[in-house]
Amino acid sequence: MYLGVDVGGTKTLVAVLDDEGVITERVKFPTPEKYNDWLSELSKTLATFNTTDFQAAGLGVPATSLDRSRGIAYEYGNLAWRNTPVQADLEKLTHCPVVVENDAKLAGLSEAMLLKDTFHKVLYITVSTGIGIALVVDEHIDTNIGDGGGRLLQLEYRGKLTPWEDFASGRAIVERYGKKAQDITDEATWKRIAHDLAAGFIELIALTEPDVIVIGGSVGSYFDRYNELLASALKQLETPLLAIPPLRQAQRPEEAVVFGCYDLAKERYGKHA
Repeated sequence: MYLGVDVGGTKTLVAVLDDEGVITERVKFPTPEKYNDWLSELSKTLATFNTTDFQAAGLGVPATSLDRSRGIAYEYGNLAWRNTPVQADLEKLTHCPVVVENDAKLAGLSEAMLLKDTFHKVLYITVSTGIGIALVVDEHIDTNIGDGGGRLLQLEYRGKLTPWEDFASGRAIVERYGKKAQDITDEATWKRIAHDLAAGFIELIALTEPDVIVIGGSVGSYFDRYNELLASALKQLETPLLAIPPLRQAQRPEEAVVFGCYDLAKERYGKHA
């Protein structure tokens, strides 16, 4: 059995997965503001599970600065936590080896595994409160793609260089239009949103040359409302040397991170690893 823990800015999802990657138990709880309170809540949650013996565990954190070799997250995008030894702390709670990774990269790994027979290079972009980015090549995460996601991509917006996340994320959509993505139904608004998304997409396409782009996150959940608009905006930016890959909606947006936890933990510490 494997454990997957997805730490979000507002919610934490904890799931038990069997050897085939099927979720057998799951609990979601609000992510506390303080790290030690989160550890306490996680400990209480683990005590409610029927499963207590794990082959390995995976932990997805919204970290913008992560020491993968030591399992320490130094900075977080949507949490005030700093310098947290998350790997060691989770190993104390679970008594099993733990692998720690950026949450967007784990979600990208999960979605890429579903497409492994069709695409070799998958670019995953999650558009939620912020924007996360992952590149998965032949079922392996490329850790060279920055953990800072959409914060690191500086683009011209209204006459000045601006982090892409500041004008294209879910948070930016609410600030600009006064509505969440779920409440936006008119094509004109989605066309403007698609234009802002395309500005970052085209830069990432040029950088990574993916075979496919998978879109996840809360804004990704409404892919059907803007997919044609986004494809059209990207097509206008296409050149003979820059082909636009197909766009896909994430298949498991709510649980992508915990499935990625399973995939990475099994790769590292599974019985046949």
